[in-house]
Amino acid sequence: MKKTLSILLALCLALGCASAFAAETVSQLAMNSWYSTVDLKDAYLLKKIADNAGVTVEWNLIDPTTYSDTVSPMLAAAQDLPDVIQLPDTDPNMTYLSSGIFEPLDTHFDIMPNYKKFLDENPVIKGSLTAVDGHIYYVPQTVVTNNYQPVMMYNMPWLAKAGIEAPTTLDKFVEMLRYFRDNDMNGNGDATDEIPMSIQSSFLPYMFGPAFGLDLVSGFYADDQGKVHYAAYESENYKKYLTFLNDLYKEGLLEVEFTSLNRDQITERCANDLTGVTFDFSWQMSNLYSAQYPNYDKETGIIAGAAPLSGEYPGFYVGRNPVSGVFGINAKSTRLETAIRYLDYAMGEEAQDLYVWGEEGLTYETDAEGNRHFLPKCTEDTIWYQGLGINAPNMPSQQSTPATDVLLPAWHVQNDRTFEEPYIRAPFPDVYSTPEEASTLSMYLVDLQTYVDERAVAFISGTASIADEFDSYISTLQSLQIEELLKVKQAQYDRYTAAVK
Repeated sequence: MKKTLSILLALCLALGCASAFAAETVSQLAMNSWYSTVDLKDAYLLKKIADNAGVTVEWNLIDPTTYSDTVSPMLAAAQDLPDVIQLPDTDPNMTYLSSGIFEPLDTHFDIMPNYKKFLDENPVIKGSLTAVDGHIYYVPQTVVTNNYQPVMMYNMPWLAKAGIEAPTTLDKFVEMLRYFRDNDMNGNGDATDEIPMSIQSSFLPYMFGPAFGLDLVSGFYADDQGKVHYAAYESENYKKYLTFLNDLYKEGLLEVEFTSLNRDQITERCANDLTGVTFDFSWQMSNLYSAQYPNYDKETGIIAGAAPLSGEYPGFYVGRNPVSGVFGINAKSTRLETAIRYLDYAMGEEAQDLYVWGEEGLTYETDAEGNRHFLPKCTEDTIWYQGLGINAPNMPSQQSTPATDVLLPAWHVQNDRTFEEPYIRAPFPDVYSTPEEASTLSMYLVDLQTYVDERAVAFISGTASIADEFDSYISTLQSLQIEELLKVKQAQYDRYTAAVK
C-alpha cells in the first residue's frame, strides 16, 4: 500500500494535482528579515516553496539581531523544539551535535536526492559539514566564494593622469603611492591634500600578506604538502611583511590613524576625490565608491579592481568559506520524514531558483538571448522585493553569482572575472572540533590572536621595534601554546581532506 501511494503521489505531482492531497504541517524556527517592516511568514515565494513541497509551515521567526541570544538557550534546554531549526551559528565545536538534538541526515539520503546531489557536486562543503563521527547533520546556507570578494581598488583617473597601469608588484605599488602623495592628482591646485592609500586595518592582511606567501586572513593555512602553518608564526616571511608595512608607515604612505579608519571616511574621501587606493569587498566598487563621483556614468569604473600584488611570492586573493549558516532537523520530531523531505525539496533546483530569482514576470524577465534580468521594481521597492522572500535568511538558500551579476554594471562584472576570479584562493576550511580540540582552542586561541593583533599594530606603527623585539614575539607565541594549536588544526585538516575524497 505504501508503495502504491508513493507511485500515486508521484503521478499526481507530475500532473499538477498536488492539491488533491492535504498538506502536512512542519514547524520551523528561523530568522526573520533584516528589514524590520518585513515579516517573512507571509512571504509569497516561501509559501510557494512550501506548497510545492506539500507542506504547511508553522513559522517561529525571530529578529536576526537577537536570534543567537534567543535560540541558544532554547537549544541548551532541548525541550519542545520545532521540526526544523536554523542554528544560531555553524556549531563549530559540535555543541549541539554532542547533545543529540539533531538527526543524522546522511542516514536518510535515500529520500534526500536533492541534498545528496548537492553534496556530491560540492565536496568542499561536504567536507566542512562532515562531523567527527562521519555523519552529516546539517543543510547549509551558502555564499559566493570565488567572486565579489575583497580586492585591490584603484582610482583609475589618477592612474591615467600618472601615465601608469595598476601595479602588480610591491615595488611598483610603492612607487605609485609616492607619486600620488607628491602630486596634485585631483587637480584642485593643492598638491598636499592627496591621501595615497585609504584602507581599513582589517584589510591589510588581505592586501599584503599573500605577497609574502602568507594567508594572514585565515591565520592557519595548509601548504601544498598538507602541512598546517600559522601565518603570524612564520618568522622570516611574517617579519618581512611587518617590515614592509612599517616602512610604508614611516614614509606616510600608510596613515598614522590607520587602525581607526572606517568605510564611511573612505567614502567621503572618494566623494572629494582625495584618495588613490583602497581595498574592500568588490561589491563596494561600483555601488559605493565609484558612485560618489559626479562624473560616474556606470559605463566605466572610477574606483575599479585590479590584480593582487606580488612580492617574493605570487599574489592571490583570499576567498570565503561557503557555509554561512546551517539548518538541522529535530531528532525527536514526530514528523521526521515529512521534515526531511521538506528540507530536501528546499535544496533542489526548483526551490533554489525561486530563492535566487523569484518568479518570471513578477521579479525577472528573460531576454532574447536567454539571459535573466531583474525587473525595475526589484531595485525601486526594496521592501516589496525583500517581502517576497528572495534570498531569505530563514531558508537554506545558495547565493548565486549570475543573480549578483545582473545587479551590477557590465564593467564591474567584467572586472570581477578578469582581476578577481582567477586569483581567488580558498581559505582554511571550517572543520568541526572534537571536545578535546574545542577545549584546547577555547583555552588558547583567543589570547593568542589578541596578542598577535596587538603586536602587529605595535610593529607596524613603530611603537615596538621589529629588530629588537620580534624574537621575543615568537617566543611568546610558543608560550601561548601555538604548537598545541597547530596540532589541533593539523588533525582537523587531515579529517577534512579525508572527508572531501
